[in-house]
Amino acid sequence: MRPLQKEIIENLKVKPTINPENEVRRTIEFLKDYLYKSPFIKSYVLGISGGQDSTLVGKLAQLAIAEMRDETGDLAYQFYAVRLPYGQQNDEKDAQEALAYIQPDQQLTINIKPAVDAMEVVFIENKFPISDFNKGNIKARQRMIAQYAVAGQVKGAVLGTDHAAESVTGFFTKFGDGSADLMPIWRLNKSQGRQLLQYLDAPMALYTKVPVADLEDHQPMKSDESALGVTYEDIDRYLEGVTISDSAAEKIEAWYLKSEHKRHLPITIFDDFWK
Repeated sequence: MRPLQKEIIENLKVKPTINPENEVRRTIEFLKDYLYKSPFIKSYVLGISGGQDSTLVGKLAQLAIAEMRDETGDLAYQFYAVRLPYGQQNDEKDAQEALAYIQPDQQLTINIKPAVDAMEVVFIENKFPISDFNKGNIKARQRMIAQYAVAGQVKGAVLGTDHAAESVTGFFTKFGDGSADLMPIWRLNKSQGRQLLQYLDAPMALYTKVPVADLEDHQPMKSDESALGVTYEDIDRYLEGVTISDSAAEKIEAWYLKSEHKRHLPITIFDDFWK
């Protein structure tokens, strides 16, 4: 095993194999424990995109909230599934199928396009046009603004969908989808997330679809793997301690080192970030 590979696996807490049933129960108990220890929190809030990760976290959140109501008799416990399209989402059908599968207590749709476009106009008016890539990050951050606004109204905590295969590459927007109160599947790689959805009888189309962030106007539905230059299969094997090609391992490690700042809280004078 490569030296940095061992360090990454230890840092991200990835197991080479999992028991899906145990991991489902472990995650539900984690979500319930947070609520029991935070009596002022009565709901979970999550943006649902129609992709594998939000489908999984959404289902686990709904199961946890349902158990909280059963165990406490408190009907105030609710799960809010939030659709956050930028105008018309290209894979809206998948998002609706995910919602039908999750069966959330509450759902609402907040179109982020007016807010994002207004921000872009302000930059243009200031003769400081932003790139399409940068605008994509604004979309991700606007989605998180919306989720926290919902959470603020319903005594909620915001859930994130970051997992080990995203974390190792930094394939998330800092203070966008990388921000949340809880990250329930952080320890899992992509294939392990699929295993949990299979165990939970999710529609196959939701965990076999090509993963996309779909943040850039000029490259709609660009696949994650195309953006990263490495496959999730290679990333997953790397995280499981398996030897993969040098070229793939070097790309993963380069992404890991480049994105270290994303996995760190705001840095203060007391941090040893650069040591």
